[in-house]
Amino acid sequence: MSREKNSLKFFLSLLVILFSTPANATAVREVVLDNGLKVLLLENHKSPSVTFQVWYRVGSRNEKDGKSGLSHFLEHMMFKGTPSVKPEEYARIIAKNGGRSNAFTTSDVTVYFATMSRDKIGIELELEADRMANALLGEAYFEPEKKVIQEERRLRTDDNPTAALDEVTSAVAFTVHPYRRPVIGWMDDIQNLSRQDLADHYKLYYAPNNAFIVVTGDFFSDEILPKIKAAFEKIPRGPEPPKVRAEEPPQSGERRIIFKKEAELPFILMFYHAPNLKSPDNFALDVLTVVLAAGRSSRLYHEIVYQKRLARSVDANYSSVSIDPGGLTVTAQLMPGKEPAEVEHEIDALLEKLKSEPISERELQKAKNQIESGFIFAQDSIFGQAMKIGYYEATGGWRQMDQYIEGIRQITREDIRRVAKQYLDRDHRTVGVLIPTKTKAQ
Repeated sequence: MSREKNSLKFFLSLLVILFSTPANATAVREVVLDNGLKVLLLENHKSPSVTFQVWYRVGSRNEKDGKSGLSHFLEHMMFKGTPSVKPEEYARIIAKNGGRSNAFTTSDVTVYFATMSRDKIGIELELEADRMANALLGEAYFEPEKKVIQEERRLRTDDNPTAALDEVTSAVAFTVHPYRRPVIGWMDDIQNLSRQDLADHYKLYYAPNNAFIVVTGDFFSDEILPKIKAAFEKIPRGPEPPKVRAEEPPQSGERRIIFKKEAELPFILMFYHAPNLKSPDNFALDVLTVVLAAGRSSRLYHEIVYQKRLARSVDANYSSVSIDPGGLTVTAQLMPGKEPAEVEHEIDALLEKLKSEPISERELQKAKNQIESGFIFAQDSIFGQAMKIGYYEATGGWRQMDQYIEGIRQITREDIRRVAKQYLDRDHRTVGVLIPTKTKAQ
């Protein structure tokens, strides 16, 4: 019965690939305003709503030592009003008009977005243009918001053992590049940030020539473009932000972290330096990651979780969509009573096998089907389409979207063996091991 279910899932995934059409980057309309603001428009009339996003080309990657968390802090303060919009009023206005809004910061970008009906989306673009030029970053809200961010850090990182391990491992894996710093910032840095730091960061990076807009959904380009121009083109061009020139030197030996913290179970994190989408190897690395840990039939899950019962969960992650080279990670949360050294040995044995023996043709095709269907499903919503366009534009150019599926389809079994051998090298990795400690007596 389970074989029949698996066959049905496999058949359905093939149908999705055969009869679905991923968002074609060539369908995107690009316009660059006189002040340098790029506008990317993709009409999709399947759903009666529009997603409007403003992407700023600034994240923790652009910060200096001692100022970590500045981009994330500024994201919070951008909701504290302008001369024409009261503090915290932005979200209420969007919600009152039937929309959903939010924002986020990563190592590479800061993004503000809302999804609303076609007849209301003009409200969102006016609000975003206003705070691009006129954010107050009010003094009265600075210290209270600092406490909010510090508490956010405690909840998401300091009190989360695996997140804390990831943060420490990144800080060791990258010795020079700013990817070593957490997006939310180190606690001491957050404490010492000043309102002037925020104001300077805003003035330098929140300019139309350092941003782009992505609009997807139920609109007509000839109707919305004049509205975007009217709202944004009057904002003057800003100074050109400084380039990030830090380049991580090649790693020449394994680095290890033993991290002790109150936790239920041990956790292993292996970080391997890997290229971004500028390298043609990014397609093979995507397939390799799926072969390793995507689904219950993947190699790591089948051996480590199902067969040998050494771990409760395993995962492998790789993303080529970053401005600078990042990494491929393999993680495992151990079963009670299991030793990290034993699990690490078993994972290493599986990785070595990938380097020496080509995977089967069926395994390769299955991984390709999973990737292709996932790529298509991710764009099933207008928000998903906007996110895909935005990430590609921020890190390599939106036109590279069109190359992805074809790049995946060209991958061979030998490509998988080659990239496994090249990138899953112990001399180029950092291993973090979480060792649980007993809860302190109250």
